Formats: sequence, C-alpha cells, structure tokens
Amino acid sequence: MAATGAIHHIDITVRDLARSTPFYDRLLCAIGFVRIEDQPEGPLWAGAQVEVGLQEARSSSSAAHDRTTPGLHHLAFTAPTRQAVDALHGELAAIGARILDAPAAYPEYAPGYYAVFFADPDGIKLEYVFTPVWPA
Repeated sequence: MAATGAIHHIDITVRDLARSTPFYDRLLCAIGFVRIEDQPEGPLWAGAQVEVGLQEARSSSSAAHDRTTPGLHHLAFTAPTRQAVDALHGELAAIGARILDAPAAYPEYAPGYYAVFFADPDGIKLEYVFTPVWPA
C-alpha cells in the first residue's frame, strides 16, 4: 500500500517574532517556499504541499527550547539534491546561523541520506536533508 499521509501546515512558536521572521524568511525562501499573506498571528510561507507559519510565544519564559523534553525534537525540510544542502549551508553561514552539524552523509539513517543540521534563533533544531529514495 502506498503512503498517502501528508502534513498540511506547521506553526512554530518563537520568542521574538521580529527577530525570527527575517531568519525564517531567508531560510524558507532559499529552499523554495513562497511568503504568502501574513495572518494576525504571524507570517506564513507556502511550499509545494505544506505551509509554515510563525507565532509569537505568549509566555514570558526565557527558557531555551529543549528538544529532549515533550514537544518538537526537530523539523526536517526536504532538499532536492546534495548540492542544495551544500548551498543552504553556505546561505546559513552567510547570515550567521548556528550550524549544529555541517553537511555530511548519514548512511545509518537511510541510503544516500545527506543533511545539514542548524538552529533557529530560539535554538529549535532544523535540518535540510536529501534522500535519493523516499521512503527508504
């Protein structure tokens, strides 16, 4: 049976919308998303089959994001090629993004798996990954 599941949209809660919007705008546009109309809650970007939005946190907590507690561990975006992963790595370096792991092969995840791992301004772990065969 072929997989038919899909994600419609993802909203990411950020501490400071003014700080995070330029980061996500540069990131998402670099990987093929298009910025669409902003909503009262925050900006939106449309991809081929998923929408990504930002919302500002209501909590005054200054605690950093901890991916090992309940909630989001990390978010991975699909890259069309290994070269696209390398190109995004260069873009991330140009904007001073925190690179967690430079582009590398991860054959333990899947054949041909190639990814860069990085963090958003709030420390949320993000990934840009190419896999030649999906699902593996």
